[in-house]
Amino acid sequence: MKKGLVLFSVLGVMALALTAGALYGQEAAGTLVATDTGEAATAPAQAMDPGSQFIAVVFKSGVMSFILWLFLFAAGGAGVYFAVDCAITVRPTKILPQSLIDAVTASMAEGDVLKALKCCDDEPGPLANVLSAGFSHVEEGFDVIEDAISTAANMETEKIMQKLTWLSVVANLAPMLGLLGTVQGMIVAFATLAAGVPDVGLLALAIAQALYTTAGGLVIAIPSVATYYTFRNTANRIVLRMEALTMEMIKDLRHVEVVED
Repeated sequence: MKKGLVLFSVLGVMALALTAGALYGQEAAGTLVATDTGEAATAPAQAMDPGSQFIAVVFKSGVMSFILWLFLFAAGGAGVYFAVDCAITVRPTKILPQSLIDAVTASMAEGDVLKALKCCDDEPGPLANVLSAGFSHVEEGFDVIEDAISTAANMETEKIMQKLTWLSVVANLAPMLGLLGTVQGMIVAFATLAAGVPDVGLLALAIAQALYTTAGGLVIAIPSVATYYTFRNTANRIVLRMEALTMEMIKDLRHVEVVED
């Protein structure tokens, strides 16, 4: 629920910024000049700056184009959100807290499995969940402990990778949205040419729509791809370290004898 609220907040801020930019562009585009008859008229701008041109492409290219831009902005906002979320959660200090490692190591050195299990309960997280799965089966033998830890490690790894999957979705979706905007812009452009004497302004706007959406999709996709692979490699290193660390901490359980009732 909190993640959804944060995402909608980001999109709301972006929408407000675009609206304010549109109003500013409309005010700046028209300047009043005096005509020979003494009436005020609006003088057309000689050249649009890139910001005003972009705003015109977003707000004046039709309903379908505006909806497409909303999806592009949503993809950009989602990419930023998931990147920040991964930066916070996919960290060695978050997944492998040193305080938990020290507490469990000390408990295992004392041979107190229950104390080690309590340490895991007091500091929940991926490593704690994996260790708890092993300690909970200590009376069933080391083979069962290994199987429980392996299963728990796979589950925690999947949870970590699911966070990264959303970045991959954004990275793949953004270029497709950009391509859709390109196709839509070219359709409008050729439809304008087919009408006979083309409206130069509408033709230029359609071509600008095609190019801007392509650029927008790439601007979102390129950082998302780079961020995805960066965090994926980091997650793989952390997972391998977690598995090795877990096996190191439970090695003393090899000597535990299973007492038959």
